[in-house]
Order: sequence, then C-alpha cells, then structure tokens
Amino acid sequence: MTQINGLDVFREPVRALLDRRPAKAATKRWGWVKKGAPIVIEVGGRDVAGGNVSVIRRDRLYRADGKLDSAVVAKGDFVASVAAMLEEIQAALFADAKARLDGGIDRSITDLDAMKAWFNASARPGWALVQWSKPTGAELDKVVQWLKGEKLTLRNIPTDAEAADGACIFTGNPAVERVLVGRSY
Repeated sequence: MTQINGLDVFREPVRALLDRRPAKAATKRWGWVKKGAPIVIEVGGRDVAGGNVSVIRRDRLYRADGKLDSAVVAKGDFVASVAAMLEEIQAALFADAKARLDGGIDRSITDLDAMKAWFNASARPGWALVQWSKPTGAELDKVVQWLKGEKLTLRNIPTDAEAADGACIFTGNPAVERVLVGRSY
C-alpha cells in the first residue's frame, strides 16, 4: 500500500464485476448504485457495434432535468481515463461529505443556554464545537448531569480543531481544548 496526497492507495488494477443476472437494466443499475459502485457501465448490442460504453458516475447520477446522467463514451477513451475518473469521483464524494460534516457543526456557541436552544431548534442532527476545560470530580459530575438532562453527550475531540482560547462553556474555567457535543440516542 502506498500513500498519495495523504490517502492510502492499494496500487491494484481497476476491478470490474460483470452482472449477468436476468433482470432489467434499470433494476441492476439501481442495485449497483445502492451498493456504492463508483461507476456503472452498461454495454448493449448497439454499444458493442459502435465500440462504445454507457457510463454512469455515482457522484453525478442525475442531470438538472432529473433524468439519469448516462454518457456514451468510446470504449478506448473510457479505458484510458477510468483511473483518473475514479480519483475524480473519490475527490468529489469526499468534498461533498466534508461540506455536509462542516455544515452541521456550530462553532459559535459560547454558553449553555445557546447550546440548549440550538439543539432544541434543530430538526436534524448536528454538532456543537465548544471549549472544554477537562473538569474532574464533582465538577465533571455536574457537567455530565446537565448533558444527560439535555440528552446530549461529549462525542470526541477533533485533532484538527483550533486551540482553546477562552473559557470552558460548562465550568467557566480556562479551556484546554475544544470538544464536539452531539445529541445522544
């Protein structure tokens, strides 16, 4: 295994599965999309005769008009570009996931009332990134009781969070790190 741009890469050839099940093309196509296949290639009789393949990318399933975004590509061009296409798809899916993650984190909460209001007003799950002083003993027990009362929990400490620069939201003591708080289920 090798690392490229901080990602582990297995350096293996592109793998493909041939689906010969006796089912409709749309059923097979949707099954592979649900399984997470990054590229679905359909080859029909006319495609073979023309030296083409029909390509559907997981990161661009539908066009603006709501129809399936299927592109007919020359077989040779597809084979030459499939590795780059997979890297592009991975980058696009990662960017979308990162944007959704970052969009669900509120970094502006500075007091317990604001945190309570934010979680009560939010219809969707989200996170609050708050300053934390690592309390112990009775102070920690008080924080845990408040969190339980609000059905919240400390989730994790992001390794790439900004350094603490203020007071702990729970104790008022100088913060030593930032933690994510989320709804408990």
